[in-house]
Amino acid sequence: MASVLLAVFVNGKICKDPNMVSANDFFFPGLNKPGNTSNAQGSKVTAVNVNQLAGLNTLGISLVRIDYAPYGLNPPHTHPRATEVLVVVEGTLFVGFVTSNPADPNDKNKLFTKTLYPGDVFVFPEGLTHFQFNVGKTDAFVFAGLSSQNPGIITIANAVFGSDPPINLDVLTKAFQVDANVIKYLQAPFM
Repeated sequence: MASVLLAVFVNGKICKDPNMVSANDFFFPGLNKPGNTSNAQGSKVTAVNVNQLAGLNTLGISLVRIDYAPYGLNPPHTHPRATEVLVVVEGTLFVGFVTSNPADPNDKNKLFTKTLYPGDVFVFPEGLTHFQFNVGKTDAFVFAGLSSQNPGIITIANAVFGSDPPINLDVLTKAFQVDANVIKYLQAPFM
């Protein structure tokens, strides 16, 4: 009789046969190397989550290194499955997050911001839109821990203005209460 090997899925990932696990399943090299920031945003996120490091499966944590050119931006985004704790290693960053949909409809969303320096720590609560901007004239970099092995990311501008096919112009003009030409202008870089 032939033996049957059953794969066990945990959090959407296959658990490796314990007899096949090695030290390399728990090792990721290279966070000592700066990421390439020569792009439109002037930033580079190097992720170490379950997709890069199998040993994180079931552990509920992940890590990123974010590099910023002078005036580089990690644009407004959200992590639908994780809180993020960020520590500045080098540089000066202006960071913030905004609350969403307050219980009282008369209240506005509140923006929380802070200027951070090396050694400073800031927390971005799960699911809230947040950003980091290098306000210095030199490169900056941070490490951030996330409370999920696979935190996910939704970059707001990419999602709203860069969808394929584009979101209906009438929807966006009404949602943002601006002229259609403004929406077309915002969509143009994503086309």
